[in-house]
Order: sequence, then C-alpha cells, then structure tokens
Amino acid sequence: MTAPSSHPNPELRSLRFAEGVPAPHLFYRFMRRVFQVGVGGYCGVRVFNRRHEPASGGVLYICNHQSFFDPILMSFALQRPMSFMARDSLFRAPLFRQAIAALNAFPVRRGAADTGALKEAMRRLRAGGQVVVFAEGTRTSDGRIGPFLPGVAMLAQRAAEWVAPTLIDGAFECWPREHLLPRPGNVVVQYAPPIPRDQARAMAPEQLLDRVRNTIAGMQTDVRKRLGRPTL
Repeated sequence: MTAPSSHPNPELRSLRFAEGVPAPHLFYRFMRRVFQVGVGGYCGVRVFNRRHEPASGGVLYICNHQSFFDPILMSFALQRPMSFMARDSLFRAPLFRQAIAALNAFPVRRGAADTGALKEAMRRLRAGGQVVVFAEGTRTSDGRIGPFLPGVAMLAQRAAEWVAPTLIDGAFECWPREHLLPRPGNVVVQYAPPIPRDQARAMAPEQLLDRVRNTIAGMQTDVRKRLGRPTL
C-alpha cells in the first residue's frame, strides 16, 4: 500500500474552485476552523490522503461510523464543503436547527425508508456537491465495521460522479457510544482513491458495497498496524 500523505489536492489549494463547484460560505469556513482547533486538538486528529478529494463533480463519501464526532472528523480537513444527513430529531430545536442547516445538514428519518432524504442527497450530488453517508446506519459498538445499508449503493450509482471510501479510526476509543462525554484520543481519518462513476455503475449494488467496505476495512487494518493498535 502506498504510504499516506497529508497534503491536499493541489487543484483545491485556493478558495477559487472550478466553475460549478460549490464553495464554502463564511460561516462554514469559520466553524471548520473552530473544529480543526478544538476537536482536532482534543482528539489528536491526523488526516491522510486529502489529495484524493476530487476537484469537481458530485462526490459521495461512504464512511464508517464510530462516534458523534464523525461528521466533523471526516470533513474538516477537506477544501470543498460537505453535506450531511442528520437524524430528524436534531432539527426540533429552532436554534440548533438553524446552526446545523447552515453547516449543510439536512434531516433523515431513522428506522424508515426516507425517500425525501435520498432525493435531497441526490439533488446535492447532481448539483456538484459533496455528501457523506455513514453506511452502517448507526455507531459501532466495538470499533469494528458493520454491514452496510443497501440504499447507499443506489445513491452512489444514480447520482454521484465519484464514490470516496473514507475511514475513521480511534474515534470509538475517544467517544464510545456508552460514554456521555468524549475523552482525549488519537484519531486517524484516511481517504481512499475515489471510484469514478462508470466503474461504480458497472458493478452490481452488492459488489459496489463490498468493494467500498473492503477498502475501508483494509485501511483500518493498515492504520492500526501502523500505530501499533490491536487489529480488529
């Protein structure tokens, strides 16, 4: 496996993106910096292979799910803004709803097939945006990567120009689901080379999910060996 690096895609070093590529607004950029300093410092975050962020086109980031920090962790080192599905209960408090909506979150009903949320994700992807999904549907209970929800493949194959497997490791130890508050940790976020649209559509949905899941699991094994952590 190629040694990971931490530098961004050279085409995204400035705030002037390609035509048709949404740029982060001022509040998003401000909060991204706050998260980099606050969450990044507290959790000891290191990010690798940012160079794989596509410079244009709708990108679906498929990520494992370890903690409440995951939406922040997987996106704050990327240059382009990210959109997130967030459970609908988070939108009930007006002020919090305004804050997370300003950070590009949109509601999804958990435990149900929410076609409205899928259509909104497709709309954002087709408009050239970046969207993250946590394909397991819930946080891990032991740090391992669980089965992926089948609807993720439909979203990837119908609307995304790129499918980007993304790993978060160490966030489970930092904030396991049974703990009320997080603790200092040592978190790694690593991106794999994105899968282009023609390759994603040439696979059966199950094959695509298996490829993405195996890629993420392989990165997790490599990261844990590199850092001297027990292999899951």
